[in-house]
Amino acid sequence: MASQHTHSDPSTRSSAYDYQSDDVERPELAATLSSLVDGEVRLDDYTRTLYATDASAYEVRPVGVVYPTSTDDVAAVVAYCDRNDIAVLPRGGGTSLAGQSVNDAVVLDCSKHMDALLDVDADSRRVTAQPGITLGKLNEALESENLKFAPDPAWGDKSVLGGAIGNNSTGAHSLVYGKTDAYIESVEAVLADGTVTRFGDVTVGELRDAADADSEDLRPRIYAGVLAVLDDHAEEVDSRYPELKRNVSGYNFDRLVEEARDGDSEITDDATVNLARLLAGSEGTLAIVTEATVSLESIPNTKAVALLTYDGLLDALADVEPILEHDPAAVEVMDDVLLGLARDTAEFADVVGMLPEGTDSVLLVEFYADDDAEGRRQVADLLADRVPGADSEADPTDEGVRTDADHRAAAAMEAHDADTRAKFWKMRKSGLPILLGRTTDEKHIAYIEDTAVPARNLPEYVADVQEILDDYDTYASYYAHAGPGVLHIRPLVNTKSVEGLEAFEAIAERVTDLVVKYGGSVSGEHGDGRARTQWNRKLYGEELWSAFRELKTAYDPNWTLNPGNVCGDHDLTENLRFDPDYGFESGFSPELNWDNDNGFQGMVELCHGCGGCRGEQSTTGGVMCPTYRAAHEEIQSTRGRANMLRQAMSGGLPEEELFSDEFTEEVLDLCIGCKGCARDCPSEVDMAKLRTEVLHEKHQRDGTSLRDRVFANIDRLSALGSRFAPLANAAASLPGAGFLTEKTLGIASERDVPTFANESLVEWFEARGGATVSEADADRRAVVFPDTYTNYNDPSVGKAAIEVLEAAGVHVTVPDGLPGSGRPPLSKGFVEKAREDARANVETLAPMVEDGWDVVVVEPSDAVMFQSDYLDLLSGEDVERIAANAYGVCEYLDRFRLDERLAFDTEAAEPLSYHGHCHQKATKKDHHAVGVLRRAGYAVNPIDSTCCGMAGSFGYEAEHYSMSQAIADLLRDQLESSDGESVVAPGTSCRTQLDEESPTHPVEKLADALA
Repeated sequence: MASQHTHSDPSTRSSAYDYQSDDVERPELAATLSSLVDGEVRLDDYTRTLYATDASAYEVRPVGVVYPTSTDDVAAVVAYCDRNDIAVLPRGGGTSLAGQSVNDAVVLDCSKHMDALLDVDADSRRVTAQPGITLGKLNEALESENLKFAPDPAWGDKSVLGGAIGNNSTGAHSLVYGKTDAYIESVEAVLADGTVTRFGDVTVGELRDAADADSEDLRPRIYAGVLAVLDDHAEEVDSRYPELKRNVSGYNFDRLVEEARDGDSEITDDATVNLARLLAGSEGTLAIVTEATVSLESIPNTKAVALLTYDGLLDALADVEPILEHDPAAVEVMDDVLLGLARDTAEFADVVGMLPEGTDSVLLVEFYADDDAEGRRQVADLLADRVPGADSEADPTDEGVRTDADHRAAAAMEAHDADTRAKFWKMRKSGLPILLGRTTDEKHIAYIEDTAVPARNLPEYVADVQEILDDYDTYASYYAHAGPGVLHIRPLVNTKSVEGLEAFEAIAERVTDLVVKYGGSVSGEHGDGRARTQWNRKLYGEELWSAFRELKTAYDPNWTLNPGNVCGDHDLTENLRFDPDYGFESGFSPELNWDNDNGFQGMVELCHGCGGCRGEQSTTGGVMCPTYRAAHEEIQSTRGRANMLRQAMSGGLPEEELFSDEFTEEVLDLCIGCKGCARDCPSEVDMAKLRTEVLHEKHQRDGTSLRDRVFANIDRLSALGSRFAPLANAAASLPGAGFLTEKTLGIASERDVPTFANESLVEWFEARGGATVSEADADRRAVVFPDTYTNYNDPSVGKAAIEVLEAAGVHVTVPDGLPGSGRPPLSKGFVEKAREDARANVETLAPMVEDGWDVVVVEPSDAVMFQSDYLDLLSGEDVERIAANAYGVCEYLDRFRLDERLAFDTEAAEPLSYHGHCHQKATKKDHHAVGVLRRAGYAVNPIDSTCCGMAGSFGYEAEHYSMSQAIADLLRDQLESSDGESVVAPGTSCRTQLDEESPTHPVEKLADALA
């Protein structure tokens, strides 16, 4: 709908951002590696800090990071490192939960440049891609062919194809699809000596012909190592590997042996094995995949979901095995802990509230179906078997499965439309953010979180695990993939204490013993890594442990590739992010209110590294994290910034680094304060608030710039500009004015500075004689807060808001003499100034609110300031009363259904594209405008967008202009594909950024539609 545009490059402006620090520990190595590759090489302190963690409990600082652009780059780095006894670690999204993507090694981050989709063959249902492509982008490209890469890990929109191969990933639908290894056809790979080769199908006879354990070349040695597994250890593989769909512990020997038998009882030379599949689950320890051809599956036509309720978790788990007789696509369990967490969230309280009283646990059962009728029949047959007293939406069939198992379910619900199915699935995932949102020293740590046992053994296994946890006076939630026997179990432990660390290790060892007892695997999904490698010896026995190590040596004689994993020497208690030696010292006293456990420190330490901030706009949606989405730099993700802050305050970076100009510029300066992380991050890390604290302290130490002071006091300057308009406007349009403001204040010359109205909103309201609806005739009274932009720059939006409110029968006043909301100074780290403004507004408005008035704000960021940020600045009943009774204007109309009193001319309503303000999205208030506009007759397409990139003063600043435009390009792309005829956006910054699209405020559209 908008004009085509050229995407901006966030690195083209005059800023000094290079996303790294000046300190390089090994400059000679950096120079050598740089000479070998076309990609980037970074061995600086900041980059090494960023890549020291993943989504696990572990932290190991790497030698440095190389961002290869090609297979040749990978081969050159690996060959050099192998010759010089330097370890190498391939890494994608860094979403590992077991610690396999951190090591004392040169990291090869393939997610930045080696992320291309190379070929799609829809007829043969195969695709070839580079390892850095996310599964989300891969499937997005395949959707038009009605095909998908079938394994569906929960974090597939952030994790990459290479990681899926390295972990042998799967997901909730593994009952249908199995693991990644089933879909690997061939790979291009770099061996430990830098040799580039291709692995795929080969007969056992061909292996014998080419095998040579003494060869100087690696491939014949690899063949010999593979043959040794087949010839010497096949029976032990049969004996020791668990019969599970979801075992990813150790090397993939069971598939290798199965293929070599080709359905026979003996291994034959005619049998074909696929050596590419032997790399599945190898965690980068055998070879580095640089290109992969994988097979695809058709996207199901439709799905059906049943939710079965139980009085206890063990009853639910005992029902899994008979449910599997119905061939479901997924069986997921939720226990009382998870349901309790979901019950406490506004989003899922209504769904949980529909469950029968006394419900302790539920099973979510999903079926794939050709059509809706088949899906309903499948659910009906399931309920007839497992919940015979339940009403179903279809009649069960006579030929449906009927098992002899006891009936344990208390009740059932079913979902067939996409929205309800999605709601059930989101409920299953709703508790995890709260589990991960603890800011105490005790954390729900992932280290036994994906043990797997046969479904028939789940009840006994869980009962025994609970006894172990009781012994250590802790607990965990039990949830996730009950169908294949994989439960996510994250015990609450404190590894900062000696006692907690001892419990951490003891729980792991005792649970491993249970896994072996019940015929399971220590990892059914997330791999071995640092958390579980040591248990492979106990799981598989000495013979296979030695066979793992022999195969590793055949592939990698010097143990260059990700050493220590799968069959190495990792100890799960070493290299923990938090251990008894950990210390925290921020170096200052926080100024804001921190109501969470452990306060400021708790928030700094909250990020668990899942990489949720690394999702692409088209596959992940949401707000977080706009600068990462524009630059694809780890340091610009919420995870990157959080890791840097924590390291700077816990000794991982030099003392006083936190307040250095370099840290401010590279780590904090490009955080635009969108607040997206406060909602979209699974742990709800509030980076905007953390940034404010640090900037405030830096101001106290080093002073402030003229430009920051100008923006922090924009309310006073705007008042002067309005008083002297139109003269002030004329001065800004003089030739050379833009050049002058950039040189003196650092305001981008490409930007037009806002113009001023010669009559403010307050002055207009007073001149018109105040309210047109008397208090006696009104049901509600509203103080329309004159925010800075609405008051002095564009009063027309405020006038439209007042027109709509009064048409709805609201008595309105617009107070004079108030300062700005405090948003501009807070965004610049001027906490005292923001608090001063907040206190003045609260002192004036609190008595009015107590008397029954509502506070209504036109500008979203100012509305959220009242609703949320004031609670960070002030304490007491008055500010709490203000926060509870402050509303954005469309929120106000929607919350009290005031628009239902209005008459609209629906014939004049055109289709709209709605871009919500990021602060309203972060506080889950952006939907109100959509509801009101639709009831006014508009067809509204709400864009699932990130921040516009203007972010108040950010987009005006010269060094930020290119980044601002690069972020805006993401939004413009979405608007161009929208079917709206015009754009509405409540935020002033958003409308300024989208000037070419001529956007309007939603309340203006409401005013236009008044009959």
